[in-house]
Amino acid sequence: MPNLRAIETFVKALEGGSIASAARQLGISPAAASQNIARLERELGTRLITRTTRSMALTEAGERYLARVAPVLDELEKAQSDLSLIHGELQGRLRIACMAAFGRHVLAPLLPAFAAQHPRLELELLITDRHVDVLKEDVDLSVRYRDVLEPGMSVRQLASVPRILFASPQYLQQHGTPQTAQELLQHACLLYRRERDGRLMRWPFQRDGQRADPQQRIALIGSDIDALVEYAVAGGGITWAGDFIVHEYVRDGRLVPLSLKPGRKGQLQFADAPLDFFACFRDRQYVPAKVRALVDYLVKALPQRQTDL
Repeated sequence: MPNLRAIETFVKALEGGSIASAARQLGISPAAASQNIARLERELGTRLITRTTRSMALTEAGERYLARVAPVLDELEKAQSDLSLIHGELQGRLRIACMAAFGRHVLAPLLPAFAAQHPRLELELLITDRHVDVLKEDVDLSVRYRDVLEPGMSVRQLASVPRILFASPQYLQQHGTPQTAQELLQHACLLYRRERDGRLMRWPFQRDGQRADPQQRIALIGSDIDALVEYAVAGGGITWAGDFIVHEYVRDGRLVPLSLKPGRKGQLQFADAPLDFFACFRDRQYVPAKVRALVDYLVKALPQRQTDL
């Protein structure tokens, strides 16, 4: 009977699109992953994959074999996850992908306490704003804000975070403090461009309840919100970000939050638009015990974290 590790390598390679992807997921070298697949083919007596320097494709035999073994391997992984609860200890690798700023400032500080509760878990944290393919990159759980959720995702809300406008004291002393949304347009605005799709994150201007897109005086566009915050600290302008990023700067007096007066009918307004963060599940039909445990922990821990801020 073929070695289970060889079967796992074969399935992971097809899910991830390459032998290198399978190797990363399994924590082995690409050469070892290639040898596993070659061994599987020898034991089965047939070619499963045709390989070139740039691509790989299933043979007819490979398609038939994958259709049979992939569901079995999936069930084995589920069984292992469920059994870990019977023995009272979660174990195995738990790979989490998270939007960069939330991962740095909120998620990473919360994870050590969770790791201490489950010492046999191997946590891996992927911090990035790019698009993450949870299947190809073997991600167990991704944390995303509402604007980048994909249709049909199975999600659970984790937190709703206020966003604020802010600038440094020296910038406000030199350029004045805007009192209204209209006045804000005359100031140096620092805008964020999303790495995953290149879209500029426009500020939530409205007029009579309808979205407005007035011409702003853009001083800087950045693909990293922390860099924009540092630019603002240095007196470069006004930016808009979640308060979990800037609370220490505000507390230390290096940044000043801005509060704009509401506009009258027909006037430009700056609307409140919090960041809603969600846990996004890889499989809507089955959530492994280790993933459920982490999400339950975060749901309890995040409100306390926000209170501390």
